[in-house]
Amino acid sequence: MKFTRTEIPDVIVCEPQVFGDERGYFSEIFRQDALETFLGFKTNFCQDNESKSSYGVLRGLHYQLAPYAQTKLVRVIEGVVLDVAVDIRRGSPTFGQHVAVEISSENKKQLFVPRGFAHGFVVLSETATFAYKVDNYYNPEFDRGIAFDDRTLDIKWKLPVEKMQLSEKDLKQVSFLEAAYFEETPHLYE
Repeated sequence: MKFTRTEIPDVIVCEPQVFGDERGYFSEIFRQDALETFLGFKTNFCQDNESKSSYGVLRGLHYQLAPYAQTKLVRVIEGVVLDVAVDIRRGSPTFGQHVAVEISSENKKQLFVPRGFAHGFVVLSETATFAYKVDNYYNPEFDRGIAFDDRTLDIKWKLPVEKMQLSEKDLKQVSFLEAAYFEETPHLYE
């Protein structure tokens, strides 16, 4: 497994090694000890989620506040998405900045998104099956979001707005300036 820090060093691209031949391929897609060695701390994923979406579906930008904040490790099983992580840790040197990484079933990239980040993705292929590990359970009372088209963030989603499909919830999210932030950099694992 190869790990690469992005422009926001706490967001990490994870690339598994793929062994292929005429029969197909084999790949170890998650190895906790390798991730923990790279990170320098323990991980504690407790739930796996999966969604299937059609072209233009944009999900996000979502996060949960403490004590239900979540770290995510995301990947694409089928298709192509643009995956985005926004730093909402007020004391961070990268506060308000974002990382956008194209991940797909072909490139096998995964994105490690720690607590203190809003997360979203848009489907660039006909369909996409998206999988993610989380380290905390969903709690609707602590669920928050930021508008996908916030001018302060200026995220380039690689699709025109008229091609995007959003839920009612995501169409009503607040601006970045109105969002609830993390006042301190959250402990990744407490």
